[in-house]
Amino acid sequence: MKVLITGSNGLLGQKLLHKLRVDNSVELIATSKGKNRVSEKKGYSYFDLDITDESAVARIIAMQKPEVVINTAAMTNVDLCEEKKLNCDALNVSAVQFLADACVKINAHLIHISTDFIFDGEDGPYKEEDKPNPLSYYGLSKLKSEQLLQAHAVKWTILRTIIVFGVGENLSKSNIVLWAKGALAKGESLNIIDDQFRAPTLAEDLADACILAAKKKAFGVFNASGKDIMSIYEIVERIAKHYGYTTNNLNKISTATLNQTAGRPPKTGFILDKSKEVLGYNPHSFEECLTIIDEQLKD
Repeated sequence: MKVLITGSNGLLGQKLLHKLRVDNSVELIATSKGKNRVSEKKGYSYFDLDITDESAVARIIAMQKPEVVINTAAMTNVDLCEEKKLNCDALNVSAVQFLADACVKINAHLIHISTDFIFDGEDGPYKEEDKPNPLSYYGLSKLKSEQLLQAHAVKWTILRTIIVFGVGENLSKSNIVLWAKGALAKGESLNIIDDQFRAPTLAEDLADACILAAKKKAFGVFNASGKDIMSIYEIVERIAKHYGYTTNNLNKISTATLNQTAGRPPKTGFILDKSKEVLGYNPHSFEECLTIIDEQLKD
């Protein structure tokens, strides 16, 4: 099976690259904007691809003819999306249209990543068929991309996820677990919100969901997050306990005190029954995720 990944320099893209490049049943094409930032160069081909460039998308997909395209590229900084709506739409909506248009021409299956932020967080955890109501432009852009695919002739899978974390190479941004671990190790005083609830997702688990969906050509919307729903405060508290750091420096604060540009849903989390039954998705517990990260940081 020939698989093309977009955003292969990102955290999820890197995890997919490392899993698929050693899969003998897969021929892998990795694409990302700019040069390849992954040090391991064997087991795949790499192309510089800006997915907001319609002609470039059409050209590479027509040339490579992948059976499956996994789109991991997105603008995910929620406040920046609020401030730069045109940039947000270009990457999160228009680019998805370009990918879908290119995929349908060669009968490829498109796997697309969406988010819990399509919901308002008043009634979490959510099932796949619950009614979206985004509070932010980021959430709206992701909802638009879902609606676009659902109306398109392309064969598609949408995987909705929540706070992806893990260890990667030369990443453009950190993630909550690595940030919290670093700050806790230094004994810094941390103000952490305790009125937003999420189910953080190990990047490897999300990569597994993508691969399961690709191999089964699973059609439809699937939830693919971590299994433990907890407040942001509890996430940091559990990291502290795992590593034996003091929690005396942790201060609970409310979302209202942060004056964030974009709205955030208070409580999301996903019901994973459909993904478990249809895809065979089986995410790790949060503590298991931290143990996996320990091993990777040692390497």
